[in-house]
Amino acid sequence: MGSIPIVSSAGGGGGVGWWRWFWHSSNGGGKSSNSTSKNGSHNNEACVLSSAFAYFLFSFVVLGSIGNLYARLMLTPNARTGITALGCQEDNEGSWAIGVFYGDSPFSLKPIEAMNVWKDKTAAWPVANPVITCASVSDAGFPSNFVADPFLYAQADYCDRFPCMKRKLNQQIFFGSLWFLVKYFTYSMKPKIQSQCKVIFGVARSIDKGATWQQLGIALDEDWHLSYPYVFEYNGNIYMMPEGSAKGDLRLYRATDFPLKWILHKVIMRKPLVDSFMIPHEGKFWLFGSDHTGIGTKKNGQLQIWHSSSPLGPWKPHKKNPIYNTDKSMGARNGGRPFVYNGNLYRIGQDCGQTYGHRIRVFRVEVLTAEEFKEVEVPFLAEEPVKGRNAWNGARNHHLDVQQLSSGQWIAVLDGDRVPSGDAVHRFILGSASVFAVAGLVILVGLLLGAVKCLVPLSWCPHSMEKRSDTFLAWERPNLLSSKLRLFCSRLNRASSILRARIRPNTCTGTFVLLVTILVAVALMCTGVKYIYGGSGAEEPYLLDGHYSQFTLLTMTYDARLWNLKMYIKHYSRCSSVREIVVVWNKGIPPQPGDFDSAVPVRIRVEKNNSLNNRFRVDPLIKTRAVLELDDDIMMTCDDIERGFKVWRGHPDRIVGFYPRLINSSPLKYRGEKHARKHNGYNMILTGAAFVDATVAFERYWSAEAEAGRALVDSYFNCEDVLMNYLYANASSSSVVEYVKPAWAVDTSKLSGVAISRNTQAHYGVRSNCLTKFAGMYGGLTHRKAEFSSRKDGWDV
Repeated sequence: MGSIPIVSSAGGGGGVGWWRWFWHSSNGGGKSSNSTSKNGSHNNEACVLSSAFAYFLFSFVVLGSIGNLYARLMLTPNARTGITALGCQEDNEGSWAIGVFYGDSPFSLKPIEAMNVWKDKTAAWPVANPVITCASVSDAGFPSNFVADPFLYAQADYCDRFPCMKRKLNQQIFFGSLWFLVKYFTYSMKPKIQSQCKVIFGVARSIDKGATWQQLGIALDEDWHLSYPYVFEYNGNIYMMPEGSAKGDLRLYRATDFPLKWILHKVIMRKPLVDSFMIPHEGKFWLFGSDHTGIGTKKNGQLQIWHSSSPLGPWKPHKKNPIYNTDKSMGARNGGRPFVYNGNLYRIGQDCGQTYGHRIRVFRVEVLTAEEFKEVEVPFLAEEPVKGRNAWNGARNHHLDVQQLSSGQWIAVLDGDRVPSGDAVHRFILGSASVFAVAGLVILVGLLLGAVKCLVPLSWCPHSMEKRSDTFLAWERPNLLSSKLRLFCSRLNRASSILRARIRPNTCTGTFVLLVTILVAVALMCTGVKYIYGGSGAEEPYLLDGHYSQFTLLTMTYDARLWNLKMYIKHYSRCSSVREIVVVWNKGIPPQPGDFDSAVPVRIRVEKNNSLNNRFRVDPLIKTRAVLELDDDIMMTCDDIERGFKVWRGHPDRIVGFYPRLINSSPLKYRGEKHARKHNGYNMILTGAAFVDATVAFERYWSAEAEAGRALVDSYFNCEDVLMNYLYANASSSSVVEYVKPAWAVDTSKLSGVAISRNTQAHYGVRSNCLTKFAGMYGGLTHRKAEFSSRKDGWDV
């Protein structure tokens, strides 16, 4: 088939001129062609390629804009923003953190938040797990990507380096300090290898039974990988037996100045053991560990035992070594310190089936002699995380150390991770695959539209080269690869021609195929952006002064909105810091808590009468200081909720919310957010989506002073949120409101027609009347304007 000649003027060429220059230059610079057909073929191909280039550029801009918009609206920011540059970086090993648990026995452990420990200094009401994270460690000056493998050491009378103190906590007396050694995944502190990311051991100390931890420094930093800092006392000395399998042996260190100075005391065994511990039992010392270097050894499924009369050795192997060489999910690899309870010895193992460190399993040792070993698994009743990746230990936990305090209470430290092992690489692979799939679909759409004429330009294939030397021809004839490449190019282009012939865009079928292909490309583009740039997908809580905390979510509704409530509870119960959801039921037959798919307890509080004042009724069953008042028809991201909670913790005496209003006219007139934006300020926050202090706000609302205001709310069946703002303003001379801008918020009541305020104009008219009457009762708001973009966090723009 011949080519259509294209003749261009000397100064013309437009958008395809540079393509013409490229193709001409590649065939002899500026020399003229000896054949009109040859020149026409080249110019035709240049035009085709120019058209394809414009199409691909257009597709890149459009899909890139869609991806950028998706990222801005749907992807949550990193909760660790602002942490030391070297700390809390994304790591393929995960984002391990450490929580504290308490119980009357090692089998009835509950997280610290269940103990309702309040700390005013860190605005934690109550303190919530995790108590140690990469953020708290990095903020203390030890940049780390994660912390894991905690080992407790309780000292009742250590008064040398740090003075002993007597503390009364939860009506129990505990003398002394709790310490734990923990591995930091960080940069080495040694000058020669500071650029190397590795594991070292840090030390933390607590004098309030684990609620607050002071990072003291680095206990051990070697030139090789360290892990599992098993610490114990023997003959008045404190020893540490860490894993150093990369060095090829098992070493014992002795503290010369506990807890920060250690010296090598002895090499116990010339084996690269992992996760080893030793314990005294029935007159002997027993060493448990795993050696994964042997032929036929199953990684994370092997366990060996040795015994000795002294922790210093010599060590003799157990007669039945290896004790286990089985599937990695069976818990053979050690997962923390063994413990004794009711006279029984228990071993903790790791289940690495679904992912490394998936969960811990507890075994009761029934027989332990030099010739026999037998253990049986027992239930471990610690609360299982149910919030998925939004929970700090939602994906896995692989290490537990549980000990009994002098008070008789049991305390445990447990590490956990919100993502599985290798999550960063997994997400990158999925994201890259999505992007490549988008590229393929873009080419497909281009072929259907005719913007892309062929999959492989003819001049790229060896058979289309116009002039070949005799030497080249002699090489090419027997060359099988060249022949196959020519055949592949030909078939690929033929397939594209057949595709265009069968699916024509001007037909119904062709239009449908185009639309579906474009929609799939957009979906895949968003998927790629999510996996590559969206982080782990977790909507994490925000640390404040070293502590996390929790709040109660309260909503008011009635029977006509039950469908909406179910969706609401399912979504918000998965937010990290939500402890409980209280449903104020104003009218109709109430549901049962079991009717909801919830990750937290749901309490239905049935009211006697249908009043908007019920929203702020004093509720002694609420266990948190913070309450998020959130209408059941508002849907926003958990990250927005978490950001609002952090701002409130910094300003617990204020109403912190997401819907600002400005009252500044005379006569007073209620207007929407657009008016506040126009005047760059606000002096009211709607409590349909706001954090308040449960005790202060509710008692203030139900005070005798507010009685007239409550009566007005009942008469209008409106304005309860306006009244709360006036009561706050009347009680303080300083600012009483803080705004947090949500990424997005959807009013779901508009989808069902059950909105209380469907007529906006009438609704605003009633509220304007409320403003006038409340101003007469409690004073004005107009002089209290707060400006947008006034906080350093940038969340009030």
